[in-house]
Amino acid sequence: MNSTVRIVDSYEEALAKNIVIVCLGFIINLINGMLVVTFFSNTMLSRDSRYILYIHLVINDMLMICVTVILYVLSYALPLVNVSWCCILVVLSSITFMITPLNLAGMAIERFIAICKPLHHSQICTPQRTYIFICLLWILGAIHCLADIIILLLTQPISFFRSFVPCYLIYVFPSKAHQEHATASQVIYMSLVWIILIYTYCRVLFTARKAVSKGSANKARSTILLHGVQLLLCMLSYIAPFTYIIITPVFPQHRANIGFCIYLLTIIMPRLLSPLIYGVRDQKFMKQMKEYFTCKVINVKIVPSKL
Repeated sequence: MNSTVRIVDSYEEALAKNIVIVCLGFIINLINGMLVVTFFSNTMLSRDSRYILYIHLVINDMLMICVTVILYVLSYALPLVNVSWCCILVVLSSITFMITPLNLAGMAIERFIAICKPLHHSQICTPQRTYIFICLLWILGAIHCLADIIILLLTQPISFFRSFVPCYLIYVFPSKAHQEHATASQVIYMSLVWIILIYTYCRVLFTARKAVSKGSANKARSTILLHGVQLLLCMLSYIAPFTYIIITPVFPQHRANIGFCIYLLTIIMPRLLSPLIYGVRDQKFMKQMKEYFTCKVINVKIVPSKL
């Protein structure tokens, strides 16, 4: 929150960027909202660990999109924000930001068990264990932020939380202090997630080649590749602060444009892929969505009564 970044944009550029961000965020949340309604309207989907993990990813994305769009607009609309409100927004964005790759790792492990160990899938991946795993994700995502909040409470007076400070997305407009603070933890975090995902994806791909149906094998590979692209874009957001700090000294006059492009590529684009990978391409989801969100023509046949 002590960032010294100053956004220099003309009125037309600032308005255009904010309109694009708000519209894309609204469209993504509208599509994801349809998926959430479809999930909770069908008991069969809510009992499948695969769809439970997916819908948690969707809800997490919706929350993250809302918070990050608010922070992005605030960085233009209000130069100073109340510290308490800024802490809430930054903590929510950071937690949801950390949960996304962990959730993707969990989904990859679930697919690994389903394809490589199908006989044990129903016993290992139960709904109860899936909900426990989701709770662990939120605990892991919140540990880092809670530690920062506790340190802030211990080192700052109460009056500090009533003051006003600049409030930015740290992975869009990072400071050098954020880079130095996050380097070690991000490297360890990224390494662990990547080891899990590379191993599971390779095993699933090799197993998919042995499938009896060529069409199912191709579909499995396509899903895994799309999932890998989504994960790659999500993980790129962890090196986005370093990219920003490296590029901005070379093009200081385009500082705001660089942050805008980073936000689109690392925050918005991966969330556009989620409905494509598991929503639109999934037959169960598509069937349920057609039942709830398409107009049905009902033919009424009138049969004359016999007197």
